[in-house]
Amino acid sequence: MEVLYARCAGLDVHKDTVVACARWIESGKAQYAVQTFGTVTSELLRLADWLMEHGCTHVAMEATGVYWRPVWAVLEGAEAFELVLANAAHVKNVPGRKTDVNDATWLADLLAHGLIKASFVPPAHVQQTRELSRTRKQLVQEVTSHTLRIQKVLETCNIKLSSLLSDVRGKSGRAILDAIVRGENDPKKLAALADHRVRAKREDLEESLKGRVTEHHRFLLKLHLTQADQLEEAVRDVEARLGDALKPFREKLERVAELPGLDVRSASAIVSEIGFDMKRFETPDKLVSWSTLCPRMDETAGKRRNTRIRKGGTWLKPVLVQAAWNAVRTKRSYLRAKFLRLKARRGAKKAIVAIAASMLRAIWHILAYDVRYQDLGPDYQAVDKEKIARRLRVRLEALGYNVQLSAAA
Repeated sequence: MEVLYARCAGLDVHKDTVVACARWIESGKAQYAVQTFGTVTSELLRLADWLMEHGCTHVAMEATGVYWRPVWAVLEGAEAFELVLANAAHVKNVPGRKTDVNDATWLADLLAHGLIKASFVPPAHVQQTRELSRTRKQLVQEVTSHTLRIQKVLETCNIKLSSLLSDVRGKSGRAILDAIVRGENDPKKLAALADHRVRAKREDLEESLKGRVTEHHRFLLKLHLTQADQLEEAVRDVEARLGDALKPFREKLERVAELPGLDVRSASAIVSEIGFDMKRFETPDKLVSWSTLCPRMDETAGKRRNTRIRKGGTWLKPVLVQAAWNAVRTKRSYLRAKFLRLKARRGAKKAIVAIAASMLRAIWHILAYDVRYQDLGPDYQAVDKEKIARRLRVRLEALGYNVQLSAAA
């Protein structure tokens, strides 16, 4: 097999150690040098010097949790070699021969022959926006968890407030909860705190507030309310920080937000994952494949065994699918028409994944060519005549007809 990189190295990265294997060709044979380094900054700098001493031009490492990030940051600063981040699932060694040294040597061998496909590592500013966007989502999920715990405490007290109010932490619900925490037990006084716009009848509200609240319940309610308030304050701080980080790309962000089903917040979550430079993804299909929104390749003996989408895209895929559900509600739009066509043949779940992929392709074109989104309309179809003809011929032959196709004059 042809050797593409005569001098390269593989790194087996762990929490406290990095096993490095340098590989080079001498007298027509591969030579190796292996050494173990720590993960503190001084040790990583020593690792960079060691790699330069061996003349390595390319260095590969696996994406192991967050442990690879400081190693990448230090070696990237050296600017003496090209770094390659490998997906751990793509570079597995032969079972039964796993050691740290063997793993580093295996990475070096794969890299030398060009058998490692580099993973997408965004630039520093994109990594920052990505972390802010993910942190915001995690904080919002924690707020939701505390809201559910408040509802659990209320049910324990036999207070059915969540049955009449859509949001127990809304204006009316919060006023009632604060009064309960202060020690108010009279259902009439509690019901009087509800806003006049609440649809529930006052009598029903009073009945729902007749419960048995103890000091223990008040303590728990106060605890969860305080925690939820602090988390919401943290969410606002993160959103302000994220807005400042995205200011230089505000125009592109607003263009992405013009897609049906998206707003500035969801658009910022998407671009925080994929970045603004589409040169890393040569075609929109490669971006869709990277986001795991396309069917997996599982074919043998000429038969497709599985067409499910691959696992992955934990942060990007849910945002796109949720945006797709919002987009298909827009009447007289291309996305809605396409969803209805696919839903009839493939079902709603597969159809909505296809819509999410279409939206991601549109985002690729917006960012790559700096254009605005233009809806193609409900009547537009990218017609593949040969594909349609093949499908219809198969259906007719299944019904017992002999079909011969010829082009019309």
